[in-house]
Amino acid sequence: MKFTPEHEQVRDTVKRFVINEINPHVPEWEKAQQYPAHQVMKRLGELGMLGLKYPEADGGANLDFSYSMVMAEALGYCDCGGVPMSIGVQTDMATPALARFGSDELRKQYLAPAIAGDMVSCIGVSEAGGGSDVAALKTYARKDGDDYLINGSKMWITNGLQADWCCLLANTSQEGGPHKNKSLIVVPMDSKGITKQKIHKIGMWSSDTAQLFFDNVRVPRRNLVGQEGAGFIYQMMQFQEERLWAAASGITGLDLTIDQTIEYTRQRQAFGKSILDNQVVHFRLAELRTEVEALRALTYRAVELYISGKDVTKLASMAKLKCGRLSRELNDACLQYWGGMGFTWDNPVSQAYRDSRLGSIGGGADEVMLGIICKLEGTMPKGMH
Repeated sequence: MKFTPEHEQVRDTVKRFVINEINPHVPEWEKAQQYPAHQVMKRLGELGMLGLKYPEADGGANLDFSYSMVMAEALGYCDCGGVPMSIGVQTDMATPALARFGSDELRKQYLAPAIAGDMVSCIGVSEAGGGSDVAALKTYARKDGDDYLINGSKMWITNGLQADWCCLLANTSQEGGPHKNKSLIVVPMDSKGITKQKIHKIGMWSSDTAQLFFDNVRVPRRNLVGQEGAGFIYQMMQFQEERLWAAASGITGLDLTIDQTIEYTRQRQAFGKSILDNQVVHFRLAELRTEVEALRALTYRAVELYISGKDVTKLASMAKLKCGRLSRELNDACLQYWGGMGFTWDNPVSQAYRDSRLGSIGGGADEVMLGIICKLEGTMPKGMH
């Protein structure tokens, strides 16, 4: 993919912001297991980074999707995974369907403030009994006059404790089957009947994650995104961008882990020579660097096709799968070369090891990505589609 001066300007802006305004605070935010989302989003909004791909009418920059991917890659300079993931939810997970299908009124009320950094958003899809299996979700929005009454719960909600609104996927009908009875609804998070419970995780500590409970939550029916019953389709469309974002956001961190490992193993001595001087080590690092470049090429090939209007469901699934698996392989291998230091908490490679493990689970588990790829390859057994 050919990068323009504008791409490089986005990359440099985000990189400088991360290094100067995020990284100095990461130890404090990790300890608190939450970062000040409103404060950080506001700064990104002022820099014009939260609506790169969205129309100028909504406060965006009206650029193509590739600019969002360059931003995602640059966020990889962050010393943790939680803050970039939270930002990605705002830019590429909770807002695409609202921008594409939302009414003028809805975009003005929720999308424009999210782009400006005045509101924090979250996406409510996963449930305790249905994460990757989106069709199995139970949360129900029943019509009551001009409102919806929402009952149910959502699990693993990034930004859930701090968000001002949620793009919620819920059943709005008992007819039409699991793929035609769901709708996306914008739910204000200060609505009566919403209870939030913090979830403690093994990584991604800076990013708050919540389980949300909805008890007769009343929301105006005008908060429906697009057409009723089209929510499953809208969410699948959002997933393409979410999965490409996941792949792009992992690339820089993988390169940095290799860089840090080279530096550490060059200095660390054992048996009369540096760890790096062992062929098994420098060959392995060369192999891993090659894998990162392959991931970068796959990701940006998918991005290029996506902005040209092609369906990249298979390539996006491949890129997301590759990123999750490579992150596990690479961070584990590099941690090994750090020896005992790799097993300490306050260490960049152990941070990457903890944070990156989510990559093979969130946004569709590896097994779901494999299923999508097999289905599109025509290799899935009949009756399993």
